Amino acid sequence: MSGIGTGYDLSSTTYSPDGKIFQTEYAQKAVDNSSTVIGLRCKDGVVLACEKLVLSKLLVEGSNRRIHNIDRHVGVAVAGLAPDGRMVANRAWDEAASYKRVYGEPIPGHVLCERVGSYVHMFNLYWSLRPYGAALLLATYDKNGPALYAVDPAGTSLRYFGTAVGKARQAAKNEIEKLKLTELSAREAVIEAVKILYKVRDDDGKKFELDVSWVCDESGKVHQRVPDELLAEAERQAKAALEDSDMDD
Repeated sequence: MSGIGTGYDLSSTTYSPDGKIFQTEYAQKAVDNSSTVIGLRCKDGVVLACEKLVLSKLLVEGSNRRIHNIDRHVGVAVAGLAPDGRMVANRAWDEAASYKRVYGEPIPGHVLCERVGSYVHMFNLYWSLRPYGAALLLATYDKNGPALYAVDPAGTSLRYFGTAVGKARQAAKNEIEKLKLTELSAREAVIEAVKILYKVRDDDGKKFELDVSWVCDESGKVHQRVPDELLAEAERQAKAALEDSDMDD
């Protein structure tokens, strides 16, 4: 970024001559370099799946959480800087609690997405703040049915049938586009999500864990982690598919 970016990347309130805000782009780069996170909206729910690198042999299993509960019907998966993502997830929790306290009913997914997007965007408006280096995938199941949303570091909030963020996002999106999501059940979507994560990750020998959750009819429209036996079966099928692919090559 040296050259045209010089002097224009010191504040998130300054545009460069070609119309870029470099601080926001740097925050997006933090997301793009993180572990891959996938969201799939199927016919009866939404599935979130994260790849978590094990940074140390001494790390307690499951301690570096990337998926958070926001309300009974809402969960989020975080890509990018985990502490930044946790702060945004906490804000989403506050918004959900505030809405329920004022209106007496659970917050609709699109309202929560817009509120979280506005909060994240605020950190792109003031020179004394920096943009959050995190992106969120929101899985919701309200009276309008299941829905998947994404919020990026700029505060852009969009609704998706399926999407991916992180290092292998483009390869994952290519695989998601091959799926017939409107015909998949939540159980089938879990298996497909795990297969995609195994297929697109860098085979660098680093140990990793999978964090997978769903909010669907089978879970009673409550966001929760998928059963251990289902996750184990999904990993078994993913490894088998990967071995078959290697043999074909």
